[in-house]
Amino acid sequence: MSEKNKMLEGKLYMAHDEELSQMANEAKRVMYLYNQTNELDDSSRMELIRFIFKSTEEFFKIQPPIYFDYGKNISIGKNFYANHDCIFLDVNQIIIKDNVMFGPRVSIFTAGHPIDPDVRRTQLEFGTKVVIGNDTWIGGNVVINPGVTIGDRVVIGSGSVVTKDIPSDVIAFGNPCKVKRRITDEDKAYWEKKKAEYDQTK
Repeated sequence: MSEKNKMLEGKLYMAHDEELSQMANEAKRVMYLYNQTNELDDSSRMELIRFIFKSTEEFFKIQPPIYFDYGKNISIGKNFYANHDCIFLDVNQIIIKDNVMFGPRVSIFTAGHPIDPDVRRTQLEFGTKVVIGNDTWIGGNVVINPGVTIGDRVVIGSGSVVTKDIPSDVIAFGNPCKVKRRITDEDKAYWEKKKAEYDQTK
C-alpha cells in the first residue's frame, strides 16, 4: 500500500514519501500563485482552486492568503466563502458542503501525530477526515481538530476550538467548543423581520 493510500485511510504513514512530496510541492506552487493574485482577478483565483482542490461547485470566493498541505483532499460545495488567512491541513479529506462561510484565520486540521514520543520521533503521522455541513458559519480564529463533523445550519463562535462533533441547528462556542443553545423559530422570525426592514430601504 502506498504512503498516500495509508494517509487517506487514516493509517500511520510517512509524509516524506516521494509521491506525497511531489504533491506538496505542487500545492506550494499553486498557493504561491494564488496568494500573489490581484484582488480583482477572481477568474484566475477560481481557476487555480479548481485545479488544486479535489472538487468545487458553481461559486466560491476564498480571500488570500490561503494555506493547505495538498489541496487535492479538499472538497467545497456551492457558495463557499472564506475570509483571509485560512489554513487547511488536508492530509485527509476536508469536506465542506453548500452555503458555508468562514471568518478570517479559520484553521482545519486533519493531521495528527502519535501520542507516544518514541513513535512520534520516527516522523510517522496520521490524519482523520473533517466534515462541515450545509449553511454553517464558522467565526474568525476557529480551530477545527481532526475527525470532527459539524452539522447543518450551525454557528461556531469566534476563537472556538472544536474538538468533538457538533450537531445541526445549534450555536456553539468556547475552548473546548460546546453547544450553548439551539437555533429556534424565534431566531428565524427575528432575522426575517430585520431583512424585511432592510428590504423597505431599497
